[in-house]
Amino acid sequence: LQLVESGGGDVQPGGSLTLSCVASRGISMYVMGWYRQAPGNQRELVANITRGGDTNYLETVKGRFTISRDNDKKTAYLQLTNLTPEDTAVYYCKAKQANFNGLQFGPDIWGQGTQVTVSS
Repeated sequence: LQLVESGGGDVQPGGSLTLSCVASRGISMYVMGWYRQAPGNQRELVANITRGGDTNYLETVKGRFTISRDNDKKTAYLQLTNLTPEDTAVYYCKAKQANFNGLQFGPDIWGQGTQVTVSS
């Protein structure tokens, strides 16, 4: 499985972006996650979505970011709204296999990342 992110860019505070993560094959058996890494910081989980569609968010993005998935399109999305300069980072998509009960296994599969820069 390979992942390709897109949709990053430069945006002013308060602006919006939608990131896409397109997989090389089906993602229905995977938990999909979006992470970000700012310069000098560790990579952190922004949001993830289970096979069944349950979502989890970093506290600071709740109400502003929305993760979704379209298994038919082999794509996960992250909608970013009301962006602030603190959201500036490289955003990465990750896939990890999970069984029916949600137990994750196998390697972490990462995309190459897409830069989001929020500045006035």
